[in-house]
Amino acid sequence: MKKLIIAVLAAGIGLAAYAQGPGVQRTNIKNHPRVNQVNKRIDNQEKRIIEERKEGDLTHKEAREIRKDLSAINQEKRQMRKDHNGHLTKKDQVILNKQLNETSKKIGN
Repeated sequence: MKKLIIAVLAAGIGLAAYAQGPGVQRTNIKNHPRVNQVNKRIDNQEKRIIEERKEGDLTHKEAREIRKDLSAINQEKRQMRKDHNGHLTKKDQVILNKQLNETSKKIGN
């Protein structure tokens, strides 16, 4: 019975974390200016999604889709950093910023 309760709680927490999008990024990582720049953009877009939802300019479904895009970008960023000893190359930053430009257009404003 305890295992079942723990499994249900773990699943609930996992779903709640997924539904909230990429979350708050660390934007003061020493010696990682490219990572910081991308993290700030992700944070900014998440704040814009919240504001647009409050104002009613984005539906729940639209916000969820944009958050999925941001999560995918965040995952790609993690993989790029893993491939380059914790850093982003200039090329990586350009790729991520192009993707963030597309998500920014979906948010509007």
